Amino acid sequence: MIRVVEGSKSGAGLHVGVAVATWNQGITDRLLQGALDRLQEMEVTEITVLRVPGALELPVAVKTLVESGCDAAIAIGAVVKGDTDHYEIVVRESTAGIASVALDTGVPVGNAVLAVHEHQQALERSGAGAANKGVEAAEAAVLSATAIRELRGA
Repeated sequence: MIRVVEGSKSGAGLHVGVAVATWNQGITDRLLQGALDRLQEMEVTEITVLRVPGALELPVAVKTLVESGCDAAIAIGAVVKGDTDHYEIVVRESTAGIASVALDTGVPVGNAVLAVHEHQQALERSGAGAANKGVEAAEAAVLSATAIRELRGA
């Protein structure tokens, strides 16, 4: 027997939390808008936005959203490479922390933390439309949450 479980593009009944870093806010606000637009298109019932200073604070923010009852979460940030190794540390640790929350809790987390070499790359990945990584993360979070819900028979 083969059972295929797929997520639904209808997020009706879901509570999705969005943790967004205010560092590089010109970029993160664009990613946030893309995510919010997509969540509304997908009929997500409840959305909570939690703003934190930077990408390193995103894992604990996502964990708090999940602990508060969110069915899925999205992490939004933008890390632009500078002249030091700080870029690699921030990208690695924030990504590892976000993944850890998802694995430890069993709650899907869409990752819209940009790791780019130049500001222009961040602008391209946060513009209007399907190329916006906030849109992608929102869709991934909803599809994963609805698939998991279906599998668990909820």
